[in-house]
Amino acid sequence: MKIALIGDSLTEGRPGVSFFNILEEKFPNISFDNLGKPGESVKSLYTRLLKTKLDRDYDLIFLWIGVNDVYSKMLSVQAQPAAKNHNEFKAYYEKILDLILSSSKKVVAVTPALVGENANNTPNHEIKELNLLIQSITRDQVNVSFLDIHSVFLTHLSKVNSSDYISTKVMRVMVDVLFYKKPSRIDRLSKKRGLHLTLDGIHLNSAGAEIVAEIYASEITRMTYKNQDAIQS
Repeated sequence: MKIALIGDSLTEGRPGVSFFNILEEKFPNISFDNLGKPGESVKSLYTRLLKTKLDRDYDLIFLWIGVNDVYSKMLSVQAQPAAKNHNEFKAYYEKILDLILSSSKKVVAVTPALVGENANNTPNHEIKELNLLIQSITRDQVNVSFLDIHSVFLTHLSKVNSSDYISTKVMRVMVDVLFYKKPSRIDRLSKKRGLHLTLDGIHLNSAGAEIVAEIYASEITRMTYKNQDAIQS
């Protein structure tokens, strides 16, 4: 089986703990391509996919994009242009799906997770709106399924008390990338900031990475069984 993971820094695994590495350990016989890029928004991802042609023989592609269309607006410097409104987000998301559907038997559209661990903050309300939009886009798509990671994260956070910490200074994010690479150091900094699933309100600590890896693994296992059933029948 050949699987691609398309997205931003959460998919690439920097800063924070990489769930991609966990997946590779769980499924040593599967070929994974990590196509995550830091700062990616729906507009910049579409441009990248136009310039860099995907392989055409993927069995499964996970598309995890959208958090930077909210988060980057909070930063003093935007790495990539964010969607101006929901209509523009929808238009680019649909274009991305059209591109990747020609390269894979199945696509899993994953919702943006968090902008801060306070479920009731303004950015997370916008994340919820984007998630509903993504769900509406995928509802009538053939070979596309919807995966709501945001709700899973909120369920975990409902059991704990997290701080309102969100890294909004670009230099702070860069320091985290350069000096916090080991999961143990990342988790200590996360705890110091009063966070439970993320390093900085966005990127994953060990607990967050394990949750994402488990959710992805469930999708991979489900598809594996479907393929086996199809072969046997």
